Amino acid sequence: MTVPIHVFGETDSDTMRQIQQSAADSRVVAAALMADNHKGYSMPIGGVLAYRNAISPSGVGYDISCGNKAVRTNIRASDLKPQIKRVMDDIWRTVVFGIGQTSGKATDHELFDDPVWRDIRHLAPLKSMAREQLGTVGSGNHYVDIFADEAGWVWIGVHFGSRGLGHRIATGFLNLAAGRAFDERPPRESMDAPATVFALQSTIGQAYWHAMQLAGRYAYAGRDIVVQHVLRLLRARATDEVHNHHNYAWQEQHHGEQLIVIRKGATPAWPGQRGFVGGSMGDISVILEGIESDESRQALYSTIHGAGRVMSRTRAAGRRRWVRQKGKRVLQTSGGEVTPQMMRDWLQREGVELRGGSTDESPHVYRRLPDVLKHHAGSIRVLHTLRPLGVAMAGEDVVDPYRD
Repeated sequence: MTVPIHVFGETDSDTMRQIQQSAADSRVVAAALMADNHKGYSMPIGGVLAYRNAISPSGVGYDISCGNKAVRTNIRASDLKPQIKRVMDDIWRTVVFGIGQTSGKATDHELFDDPVWRDIRHLAPLKSMAREQLGTVGSGNHYVDIFADEAGWVWIGVHFGSRGLGHRIATGFLNLAAGRAFDERPPRESMDAPATVFALQSTIGQAYWHAMQLAGRYAYAGRDIVVQHVLRLLRARATDEVHNHHNYAWQEQHHGEQLIVIRKGATPAWPGQRGFVGGSMGDISVILEGIESDESRQALYSTIHGAGRVMSRTRAAGRRRWVRQKGKRVLQTSGGEVTPQMMRDWLQREGVELRGGSTDESPHVYRRLPDVLKHHAGSIRVLHTLRPLGVAMAGEDVVDPYRD
């Protein structure tokens, strides 16, 4: 019998069916769905499940420990705004964005002395790739943003996870569960495939648990590196810091027992715990904290991790193909509901300087963050509202001015 599922905000039938299927596992003790929910792989984005003595690599997902870091700086927004174009140019030139990209900037990081690389034999072949990708941002909805808060201070915000390392770990353990080799190329599976679940104390469960934690430390190190780099570009220092993650499993006490809580696209929000939650490229972001209430207990002390998509990437951007025009590679799109001009008009209205970006990440494809936050008003409070001044993210249908 499926446990009760506490749903915050609105959802659709596909997303609801996914959380119900995931919660039907006999080891699930409690379940919740955050207001930024939408369909994911096996378990929906915004889903929270508490397992008894079990862990799910498909629940955690492919971008292990994807997360957000924000730092307040000692710079005033009024001083930075006249220079925002140059600042965003500098970020775009010096921070590495994109799928599979490498930086080679942090090969001597202490993270690579962790014994887990040796203890779990499948991880050693991934170490070289992980070294090269540490401190790179990736693509999709991963970004480096410059914000101004309500008091006029500049904040730096980043959102990304464990890059290729997390993806290879997730793929590898799902392969092992299906009887394939760890590094085998898996067949394409349905988004509605049942969740893969390991007994926590099993050999494979313990191996995944430690590999996931290593990917988590890797993701935190990467965000620290990128934020520190942007601080140097701004010649600024940090005066406050908020760092949190999702797509992860935690050991926590709920209902009087220790459980494994998986938050897929959901932010931990224990009473007094702060979190940085981003909106779309043309919307506010917030610093929030959890509060004690019946709603927070129903949410398993979790909240949203973003605004939540309302439109698929294909529906937004249409079909894509690369062509050569005047010696440059340009991405042609057709059939999308969001045009580059629509995206530019929105950002111009909000005064946001964009580098990169594409229509499948346009503000049009997301809910408005204030509307989503209202559904969690009983479990969190907003501490700071951050308005974007500049956004940098990998773009596909915007020509990269620095591409060779």
